[in-house]
Amino acid sequence: MQSNGTEPHPLFGGALSAVLPHSARDISELREIPDNQEVFAHRHSDQSIIVELLEHQGHVPDSQAARFHFQDVAGSNEAGGAEVRSVEPLSGAQLSLPACSSAWLLSGTQLVSKFNEEAQNMVDVYLGLFRLPQHDTDILVTFNDPVQISPLSSSSSTAEEAPSSPSAPWTPEDFRLLLHTLCLLDPGVFG
Repeated sequence: MQSNGTEPHPLFGGALSAVLPHSARDISELREIPDNQEVFAHRHSDQSIIVELLEHQGHVPDSQAARFHFQDVAGSNEAGGAEVRSVEPLSGAQLSLPACSSAWLLSGTQLVSKFNEEAQNMVDVYLGLFRLPQHDTDILVTFNDPVQISPLSSSSSTAEEAPSSPSAPWTPEDFRLLLHTLCLLDPGVFG
């Protein structure tokens, strides 16, 4: 299913919803995705968005939680480098998820390889974190935006192929809209 960028899209069987950016393709239609994740990719680029339901990290203070998860993602990606550019709180008044105790937006950069290749790509990473301690859950929403593709990466061939009807790449504003429209419809999803 492809998103049109204006209507809420059901997540986790309809337990949550959010407005996904235009041209978002549900990767679960192509391969198996863990039950705690929803993964979407831009149809004409290597951009991706991942929504994850993770165990609440109660030992990490709210002000440090986005950095904690960013470093965890960098470790999972076996990033050759990871740098945080900024972390800012998201105002509860602008969110559709009033149940969260705090929400954060982090922007950073990681050097990552695709499919265990040696070539590393520079990826801007935008991370939205919603903390729900009452459900023992941290909702992590990650936007991966490749900004420099190594010529030796398997992604370089797709970056060079111009689709017949290309759609614009996603922007940080598209990601903010997703964060602002993320809505909890069924707390039973947390078990």
